[in-house]
Amino acid sequence: MGDVPELDLSVGVVDLTADLVNIASESLHEDDIADAVERALSALPHLTVHRDGHSIVAATSLGRSERVVIAGHLDTVPENGNLPARLDGETLWGLGTCDMKGGVAVALKLAAELGAPVRDVTYVFYEAEEIAAEYNGLGRIAREHPEWLEGDFAILMEPSNAGVEAGCQGTMRADIRTSGERSHSARWWMGSNAIHKLGAALRTLDDYAPREVPIDGLVYREGLNAVGIRGGVSGNVIPDEAVLTVNFRFAPDRSEDDALAHLREVFAGYDLTVTDSAPGALPGLARPAAAAFIEAVGGQVGPKFGWTDVAKFTLLGIPAVNYGPGDPSFAHKADEHVPVAHLRSVHERLTRWLTP
Repeated sequence: MGDVPELDLSVGVVDLTADLVNIASESLHEDDIADAVERALSALPHLTVHRDGHSIVAATSLGRSERVVIAGHLDTVPENGNLPARLDGETLWGLGTCDMKGGVAVALKLAAELGAPVRDVTYVFYEAEEIAAEYNGLGRIAREHPEWLEGDFAILMEPSNAGVEAGCQGTMRADIRTSGERSHSARWWMGSNAIHKLGAALRTLDDYAPREVPIDGLVYREGLNAVGIRGGVSGNVIPDEAVLTVNFRFAPDRSEDDALAHLREVFAGYDLTVTDSAPGALPGLARPAAAAFIEAVGGQVGPKFGWTDVAKFTLLGIPAVNYGPGDPSFAHKADEHVPVAHLRSVHERLTRWLTP
């Protein structure tokens, strides 16, 4: 292992984002960036710093009536010819600029600059968000050190076009499997076609009327869709097995158990197996800290239709929103970038919200 990279938290948020981008941190290789973040935060006397693996947690302890958690992941997807960072006019280009070292830079600036915020703040910089959930640093902290994440409100600094996206929907994938009996297709009546047996399930999907669910003044739109289908043996064989994969995006008022019960009701009589599941996250916009946050950042808020790690905070009973610089549609792309205006506006608005 080489020398620990240096992070100067006194530089502007754009330069700090570039410095973070230039520390390679592909998932499971976050040691250098975690070391740099830990060293920079440990030099700040108003913070108590903990480390678990390559995840860093730093917190104020001022006895405020509210505590907020500001979190962002340190890892990126593999490089795609997009390192080092490059500033071109009002755009910063490079791996992780959008997802999500821009958000991490904002959080680090807040940690360094706000020695006495109006709310106690816990800053979480975690590893391995971009890969399988078993490696996720935020999930491990929630399991092993839940007291480090205690708070009244949380902000996940995932890219959201510098606007607030509250909570998130849950997601569940399931395989619907049918069985039949093989036979020669010329003597089809001697077999039983498993693919044909999926016909009713496909018609059910075509006729399905998803809910639109109002929560805290936001409307979450559910969806139930086929995302894959497989079956068949060869061109002259009646298939004896077929599988339809469906994805249920459910509003955060449903638990995973509720979502599964709904799928079993919709596809009653079918062999249904869940292959992937993650809970949604309630927005909690009525909480005082959340209401003040929305006002401070302009009063506009929309629902998050995708899934993010804000769901982990819901499991801990902490309402959460997504709020970060960058357009999420450019995450993981070779031309990943973040507008300089996003970095500055998110930094300025969060500073205003946390400043006496």
